[in-house]
Amino acid sequence: MPDWLPDHWTLLPRRFYQRPPQEVAPELLNALLIRSDGRAARIVEVEAYGGSQDPAAHSYRGPTPRTASMFGEAGHLYVYFSYGIHWGSNVVCGQEHEGVAVLLRAAEPVQGIDRMRELRPAARHDRDLASGPGKLSQAFGLDKSFDGADLVTGSHGVVIARDGTPPPTDPVIGPRIGISRAVDFPWRWHVRGHRHVSARAPRPASAARR
Repeated sequence: MPDWLPDHWTLLPRRFYQRPPQEVAPELLNALLIRSDGRAARIVEVEAYGGSQDPAAHSYRGPTPRTASMFGEAGHLYVYFSYGIHWGSNVVCGQEHEGVAVLLRAAEPVQGIDRMRELRPAARHDRDLASGPGKLSQAFGLDKSFDGADLVTGSHGVVIARDGTPPPTDPVIGPRIGISRAVDFPWRWHVRGHRHVSARAPRPASAARR
């Protein structure tokens, strides 16, 4: 466990991530994304991406230089540039070479909010600081340099842990947002009624692909 992680938070172990993304995703809800400088936010929305079985996944057609980290060890970050404007942060799951991951879509800031405000000057309200994949990555300073970061060792100063709050027993389940393939897969989960969720309903199937 990283020496900078407070004792009252429990680090998610490697074995937590070594499962299908459809199992990992809903159990990431209410966990904390934490930076070594004290920033922390509660994960409230996620999406699963299923590798070669999922036409919407970046890894669908196999590994490329861009997606190499998706095919590595579970419990690492896969960070990609999206729409040419922002970064998306995913947690690699499953077994090596599977290319499966969970996208962190939205989180509720709980600590280090002043620093997040500095990094997200366009946010008009605190609920907008991390209410979307790009916003979340920006609030936590996650960019290409964090691609492959180990969330278990905390080698890059970022981990996921629990503070005693369990995953919700009744998350909202539905189709993913902003994709044009596999639009009906029910692989998006979010905390019911949470004000920090990025969107309440999926975009049309014609929306630009992630």
